[in-house]
Amino acid sequence: MRELVLGTAGHVDHGKTSLVRALTGVDTDRLKEEKARGITIELGFAHLDLPCGHRLGIVDVPGHERFVRNMVAGAAGVDLVAFVIAADEGIMPQTREHFEICRLLGVEKGLIVLTKIDLVDDEWLDLVRDEVGDFFSGTFLEDAPMVEFSAQDNRGRDQVIAAIDQLVAESDFFEPSGPFRLPIDRIFSIKGFGAVVTGTAISGRISVGEEVIVYPDGERGRIRGVQVYSTDVDQAEAGHRTAINIQGIDRETLRRGEVVATSGCLLPTWMIDAELDFLSANDKPLKNRARVRLHLGTAEIMARVILLDRDELLPGDSADVQLNLESQAAVWPGDHFVIRRYSPVTTIGGGVVLNALPPKRRRFKEINGEAFAVYRAEDRLQFALQHIRESGRKGVSFAELEVRCALFGRRLEKLIDPAVAGRKIIIVEPESRRMIAAEVYESLAERLVSLVGEFHETNPVKQGIGREELHSRLLGKGEQRLFNRLCADL
Repeated sequence: MRELVLGTAGHVDHGKTSLVRALTGVDTDRLKEEKARGITIELGFAHLDLPCGHRLGIVDVPGHERFVRNMVAGAAGVDLVAFVIAADEGIMPQTREHFEICRLLGVEKGLIVLTKIDLVDDEWLDLVRDEVGDFFSGTFLEDAPMVEFSAQDNRGRDQVIAAIDQLVAESDFFEPSGPFRLPIDRIFSIKGFGAVVTGTAISGRISVGEEVIVYPDGERGRIRGVQVYSTDVDQAEAGHRTAINIQGIDRETLRRGEVVATSGCLLPTWMIDAELDFLSANDKPLKNRARVRLHLGTAEIMARVILLDRDELLPGDSADVQLNLESQAAVWPGDHFVIRRYSPVTTIGGGVVLNALPPKRRRFKEINGEAFAVYRAEDRLQFALQHIRESGRKGVSFAELEVRCALFGRRLEKLIDPAVAGRKIIIVEPESRRMIAAEVYESLAERLVSLVGEFHETNPVKQGIGREELHSRLLGKGEQRLFNRLCADL
């Protein structure tokens, strides 16, 4: 069974790290600068064994505005959030920004912890409770438990644990299907063992000895060892905070934001089709081709936002967009993202990836809306057919379609087999199971017949057009198997 991960969130110096230390006994501020300045800069990790029998991973994130990008990296893969608000200050700027980030990343459950209650009287605490209740009204934390805590005497610690325990016990421990993926959030090396990466596994499982690829660069390595919460294990699984010792890859070539994954389960991309929510708190519209900081998993990538059906996006609105990336990414449809302004660096929106390997789109075309409607629908066969149609006469192999749909092996076979049998999908190459859409195939067949007819009209005394000439006129160079299949069918 997969386990869950809880992330902290909240304004700087509101007591997130003190809360984690009180719950787990672990001081997640490990850097000298963190201890000297009294604030969290990098991600910290701990775990908590709950009365319900589950072991909860905890990610402690920075609250300072300068380190929000580290906070976003930590929030990737979080299932629950502990929203920390200091009773002596209430709602502050990073309270708002952290909440929007959690919402945009798809977090749907959590609790609210009012800290530093020893610094205020009961009347003030009542005012803060009302302010916090109003702030979260109408959001996924509207009915969340609100617990009071003091790090000075651990008052409220048991109540916090009880609230977390109930949330975990009531959670749906679904197993994210598909191959193993782990976005890297930390890299180090151990003498005699080599490179070690850490992160939260977001799908699948993988065992010691198996081969992995680091995407998007494509370096190959082999898993030498796995640790979960500092304990050696044979297998890494979704939902666990995991450290992986990779053999065959130098530490210097690894970086935060890359993804350790099963071979063949991802493809690097320079473009992403997405649904973008532009926050209502923004003070000006988002212009077409605006340059932004795109946070995908633990990666930060510079990108341009291409608005497909308008010239600017107003605060509070949503739109279909294509994101043009300045460096490659490796994602699946359904992955969430956050965007921040290039300058000044503030969170302005986010959304969900709809197509991780799209064609380059022309703006203001009706076909874009039709494609995005298919992406958003829950009909997975139509989703697969849309990808096959968009691949045109080049087609798509079964292995590539797996990545495009984030649906692998027998699951994809069961989905498309009826369409193949019904000739909605035409298999062109049996070995790779390269396929094209029936509409594309029929259009080529009609064009082939038309070319033969045109040749006879122009050359009435000749017996017929040569195969090579017909092939060249129809398809240019290559695509011999597709041409042979068309001729055989006709």
